[in-house]
Formats: sequence, structure tokens, C-alpha cells
Amino acid sequence: MQNTALIVGASGIIGSNLAKELLAHGWPTYGLARSPRTDIAGLHPVAADLLSPDSLQAALADVAPTHVFITSWMRQDTEAENIRVNSLMVRNLLNALAPKKSVQHVALVTGLKHYLGPFEAYVSGGTPPPTPLREELPRLPLDNFYYAQEDEVYAAAARDGFTWSIHRPHTIIGKAVGNLMNLGTTLAVYASICKETGRPFRWPGSEAQWNGLSDVTDARIIAKQLRWAATTEAAQNQAFNIVNGDVFRWSWLWPRLAAWFGVEAVGYDGTIHPLEAELSQDAAVWREIAERHQLAEPNLNRLASPWHTDLDLGRPIEVMTDMTNSRKRGFLEYQSTEDSFSDLFEQLRADRLIP
Repeated sequence: MQNTALIVGASGIIGSNLAKELLAHGWPTYGLARSPRTDIAGLHPVAADLLSPDSLQAALADVAPTHVFITSWMRQDTEAENIRVNSLMVRNLLNALAPKKSVQHVALVTGLKHYLGPFEAYVSGGTPPPTPLREELPRLPLDNFYYAQEDEVYAAAARDGFTWSIHRPHTIIGKAVGNLMNLGTTLAVYASICKETGRPFRWPGSEAQWNGLSDVTDARIIAKQLRWAATTEAAQNQAFNIVNGDVFRWSWLWPRLAAWFGVEAVGYDGTIHPLEAELSQDAAVWREIAERHQLAEPNLNRLASPWHTDLDLGRPIEVMTDMTNSRKRGFLEYQSTEDSFSDLFEQLRADRLIP
């Protein structure tokens, strides 16, 4: 049987890159979203509301995927609501597909909050976990919607007989407009504003992040791991960290990012300077920049997600992840992190999203 993919969240950073990866390898691919993308050649758009079983049943009437990739979530005001809504999304989807008996594998993308705690209790569940973070670390004694999503996949797998994989990226670097968690584009927008206004490109985060080791996940490399896990017997029923494969210190990378934009880099100065505050008054500034340079997106909030960038860069501990589990099973891809950022910046400029 030919592999047929259903990507939930095909409009996002991970989902759109995964769609391109699968299509390049000949997979018929459907992209499910509330407002599905139509700009990826070969991707079949599926418009559905994951919170509505009736909507899913109608939208998926003629879709019988062998492989399901869940790459999206819906942010809520509390972790209790995150759990309720995001577990319901997974449950509704897998319930809608169950009668078709076509699904062979389900991949779920979560992230490092599996180890660090949810937004409301970030790294506050007692002693910080040892780094590098490893998949065998136990769950924290905290409510966490990632755990609830995993449990929905496990329950459906036991019921329907498919295999599964869990993928835990660090910070995702890649292009997407309207994404809630987009550090790379947020920094590109911040640097562009600094360039246009003459402001310094000031490090916004903590001392621990500035001086400690870190890593990130290129959207292209998680797409490769998702395809690998979906088609590799040794990867079945496993959780995998996924990062580029190199480590860096922001104290090394920050000046390089500044140099790309031709702005003055300012490092950690003893104080955290949250980007959410730094950019809070810049909506009109960005609209003026967009008009002057004829950019495609004048809405600052559609490009920058400073709240999430502050979470990443403000951590009180260094954070890096271990890739042994997938390396031992045959996944050997590597991506330079500096290239991840420069490739993204070049794409944003080519697409007229930054000047």
C-alpha cells in the first residue's frame, strides 16, 4: 500500500516543512487546518475544526491516511484548558479516523516542556532536570497538556493497532506567518526594527541562557525525522528528541545574528530585557517599515511572538538535548544552527517579510 499522509497543522512551521519533505518523496499528502494552505504544490487542503467531530467526519470522508502527523496545538489561558482542548483535538481526530482502519502510524510533535514544565510553571517543578535532556526522564508531577496528548495517542494505538512516535524538538527555526512560537522570525523582526531605528540589538534573556550551552531544531530536520520514524521499524513506539546536532552559546551566536543585519550587538548586562516589553510599542513602527519597504506583512503580531521567545531566552538554566535514542536507531541527519538562522533570514528577505 502506498503511504498516504495526513498532516494536522500543515499551515505551521513544522507542518509546512513536513508537507514539502513528504511530497518530495512521493507521498500523497493532505494538510488539515482550520484555514489550510493552498500555496504548497501538491498538498491537498482539508479544512476542518478539530474540536468538532461532525466537522472532522465530513472533511475526512474521502481521506484514508496510512500515516498521521499531529504538529499543531491551540493555546489556552490556563494549563487546565490547554489539557482539555488539546487532548480533545487528538481524541476527536483519531476517533474520526478509527472506522477507516487505514492508519498504520501516528506521530505526535510536542517539545521540551515535557521536561521543563508547562507555561504556567516553567522549570518550577522542583530541581531542574539534568542536561542534556534525555527521553527516559520521568514525567514531572505537574499538569501538562503534552502528557495528555501522548495519552490520547497511546490509548488509540492500543485500540486501533497502529504504531506511534513522539517527537520533542527544542526551539523551532523556520518560516511561518501567524505562528505562536517563532523565535527565528521574532529575532529577525527585532533586528530589522533595530536597524531601521538605530537601536542596539540587545540580548533580552537570562545570564544562564547567554553563557550556557543550548541547541535548536531546524524545521527541515524535524521533517526528516518525522518521515524517518514513520517508515523505520526500529523507530516504532518510541519518543525522540530532535535538534540540529550541534550546540552553541548565545554569547557566541548573538553577535553573528547582529552582523547579518548590520546592527550593534549588546550582550547580557546583568538584567533581563523582555522582548515583549521591547516590542510592545513597535506595531506602528513596523507598519511604517513595511510600507516603506513594501513588505508583505505589515502586522507585527503576525510575525513576532515575543512572549514565547522570552520564555526560551529567559530560562534560568542552560538547556540542551540528547539525541542518542534516534542516533542508535539510524537517524543521522545534521544541520548547522548558524545556517538555520541565515537560511531563514534569507528566505524572509526573499519573501519580503523583512527589509
